[in-house]
Amino acid sequence: MAYADSPKAGLLGPGYGLDPYPAYARRRREEPVSRIKLREGLWCWLISRYDDARAALADPRLSRDPRAAAAAWRETDRGRPLEDASHLGVHLLTREPPQHTRLRRLVSAAFTPRRVEGLRASVQQVAGTLIDGFQARGQAELIADFAYPFAITVICDVLGIPAGDRAWFRQWTANAVPEDGPRADGCPAGAPVPVPGDYLRALVAAKRRRPGGDLVSTLVTAAERDQLSEAELLSMVFLLLLAGHEGTVGLIGNGVVALLANPGQLQLLRQKPDLMEAAVEEILRYDGPMELAAWRFTTEPVTIAGTTIAAGEPVLIALAAAHRDPAQFSGPDQFDITRAANPHLGFGHGTHYCLGATLARLEGSIALATLVRRLTGLALATPTEQLPRQPSLVLRSLRELSVTFIPVPM
Repeated sequence: MAYADSPKAGLLGPGYGLDPYPAYARRRREEPVSRIKLREGLWCWLISRYDDARAALADPRLSRDPRAAAAAWRETDRGRPLEDASHLGVHLLTREPPQHTRLRRLVSAAFTPRRVEGLRASVQQVAGTLIDGFQARGQAELIADFAYPFAITVICDVLGIPAGDRAWFRQWTANAVPEDGPRADGCPAGAPVPVPGDYLRALVAAKRRRPGGDLVSTLVTAAERDQLSEAELLSMVFLLLLAGHEGTVGLIGNGVVALLANPGQLQLLRQKPDLMEAAVEEILRYDGPMELAAWRFTTEPVTIAGTTIAAGEPVLIALAAAHRDPAQFSGPDQFDITRAANPHLGFGHGTHYCLGATLARLEGSIALATLVRRLTGLALATPTEQLPRQPSLVLRSLRELSVTFIPVPM
């Protein structure tokens, strides 16, 4: 699906899909809190200024629980079809304290800085092995050949999901959007796509029979101690699987495009590889994978920037707009990996700050550093405006990224 034909195409007008930032700038200036139509029957309030966005992310009156939405909106909501149909929506992203606090506590130990740092060698090995597979060709499709298998391998290793099952997960991701997605590469020809709920129930049953040191086994043990319901258990595994790789894929793809579009910054990064961590932060700000923070719903009337939003109404926070706000960032439309102050909101803010932020940063740094170091002469094989993008409402992520480089015989 071409990006211009995606469900987001009408969000801010023609040309939005390719480059949303001019339209977001107009919103910031003219209508920083605005009621917009997303597609037939689905609408929301959009917040676009940095200060308002940061405050809204931490405002307890803006709930992530869809049960807070007014009935009239829920009846027309088609934004969560996969979770609704599979009953996999009872997780960190849809619950508030105290339920959110309890759920987060059960998985937080797997994502501490110390635990994540212990993954560095294995993550580096995954990146190197994948590049070994295509470096001699002189060309690659970096989403299918690198970003997706890299991200899914890392999160599946953390969760303890067998390698042979991983081909299906990209198909679930493609289907987890408002319109049907194409069959993902790697799915066995002619084989039916497993229903996520059915697969996860079988996975949980296998972990009950033979637990290991992985995160799914930890959650299964918590469920057996009545710390998790069965619906919460399945939903948490589903969330960790999808959220644990989608953002990383977007970060890698968007990062490569940003670096190639700014050759001076790419050259500086090659000269000073210690800037990689700062480069990842700048990618998250400049063109991050989370364009919109996921749905929130007002639990009472809320006034933002002089606009009052009634109780029960849907709100989206435009992170991409906030990240180009000149009131917060100097030269916001410039890609600058030496940017000193970079308080971006790419991982959220407040109670729902991304649990996997430390892991995502590690993955992004290793993946991009390995690509930059090993692929000499890296260039886009397709013009930027023709790159196909994922038809997701909240993600800004590439579906394909074809590149060329100088081949190195193995």
